[in-house]
Amino acid sequence: MKPLETVARRLSDAPIYLASAALFVLMIMTFCDVVLRSAFNAPIEAATELTRILMAILVFSVMPVISGRSEHIAVDLADGLFDRYRLTRLRDGIITLVSGLMLWWPTNRVWVLAERARSYGDVTEYLAIPQYLIGWFIAAATALTALVLVVKGLIVLFKPSLIDTSQI
Repeated sequence: MKPLETVARRLSDAPIYLASAALFVLMIMTFCDVVLRSAFNAPIEAATELTRILMAILVFSVMPVISGRSEHIAVDLADGLFDRYRLTRLRDGIITLVSGLMLWWPTNRVWVLAERARSYGDVTEYLAIPQYLIGWFIAAATALTALVLVVKGLIVLFKPSLIDTSQI
């Protein structure tokens, strides 16, 4: 089990590296755009579309990792009630499972919109990047997030010793 866990942890770091690279490129591009705009009155024309693409990569690449590691924002308004009746594991498992199942709808919608953009031949304005590629990436990342949440919800419900529910 230990080698499988090591491989899974290393694979889960790949999206973080992708997001880090996207953030670095976004930072460098923004710096260059500001310098060129201010000093030479020559902004990077494709900066807006690159910013949109890089932000999509940044947000959606880490979404499965954040969900899998329970690093998302959580509001604990009813924790006292669930702790009192020892229902925390049941609540966490059901909420995680339902959240994963609900993500299948936006995954499907984004895929449909990406396919529509592909059939129309839509490309970005300045760099002519096919828009469906970005849609496919968003749909794939959302589907992976849904899968991670469903598996995690089932594990929390049926194998409570494998997951530390205090971090959920």
